[in-house]
Amino acid sequence: MGVFSRFSDIINSNINALLDRAEDPEKIARLIIQEMEDTLVEVRTAAARSIADKKALNRETEALRDAAEEWTRKAELAVEKDREDLARGALAQKRRLEEAADVKSKQLGLVEDSIAKAEDDMRKLQDKLDEAKAKHKALMTRRLTAEKRLRVREHIADTKIQETLGRYELVERKVEALEAQVEAYDLNDGKSLSSQFRELEESDKVEEELQALKKRMSNRAAAGGQAAE
Repeated sequence: MGVFSRFSDIINSNINALLDRAEDPEKIARLIIQEMEDTLVEVRTAAARSIADKKALNRETEALRDAAEEWTRKAELAVEKDREDLARGALAQKRRLEEAADVKSKQLGLVEDSIAKAEDDMRKLQDKLDEAKAKHKALMTRRLTAEKRLRVREHIADTKIQETLGRYELVERKVEALEAQVEAYDLNDGKSLSSQFRELEESDKVEEELQALKKRMSNRAAAGGQAAE
């Protein structure tokens, strides 16, 4: 299984679990980024081990080929000394060492392919990680903006604000009533409506007393004239 196939399985499993619990998108985005970072560390660690294996295989292969060359020289020496039996033994040992070196060389090729694949995986994963972080940052910016706008909308729609505005309307009506009274004073030379009615009532009483006084005086004058006769 490739690193991306396994990574995809992990991500899908965890995201599905979060979605089942109705988790928020930000938490899911953080999980994806964390999984990608962990996978990147894992791939780098595996690549580091492969590089170490490559160095070890290189040393072992070189050592085997050096040993094979040494047995070649020994076989040549045996031929020079007319010891074909020793030459055959040396060449057989040389052959075994070369076969072992070939096996190591094939292993080295597999390790090099693994390192190249790991490097490609790391590059792709790093690109995806950078993209995910950029999208997460943009998502968070959009979320903060939306939350601020929502708070403004909620504040505007708050019933307490409506109640407060209603109280201001009541105060405004009272102020308007006071202003009306002031205007009434101005229209009647500063006299209130009540004071004007009192003046009318007092004027009627004075008039009544005046007429009564005139009547009494007229009666006295008539009575004095009769007495003189």
